[in-house]
Amino acid sequence: MKLKIRKGDIVEVISGRTNDKGERGEVIKVYRKKRRVTVQGINIQKKHEGQVQTQGRTMNPGIIEFEGLLHISNVMLVCPQCNEATRVGISRIDGEAHRVCKRCGELID
Repeated sequence: MKLKIRKGDIVEVISGRTNDKGERGEVIKVYRKKRRVTVQGINIQKKHEGQVQTQGRTMNPGIIEFEGLLHISNVMLVCPQCNEATRVGISRIDGEAHRVCKRCGELID
């Protein structure tokens, strides 16, 4: 199934944890089969890493912060023209599908 959110889009978190709700960020990666996205600076998680030795090098232990996954239904695309979170429609022009902002009617890509 084709998703309406792509890598590089600016999205706004519309539900989830209260400290992330309303925040905006750029989509880093889209997981189509899982229907999840990774958004830069949103859903920060911490992982405690131990010391690992591989190929003669030693990786230092510590706490690593990384962006966790969000379900695609919890984010909404931000229209570049009207700068508002909006639903996305599909418009066919010359046989090609294009994304359209439902709020202002402008083409997104």
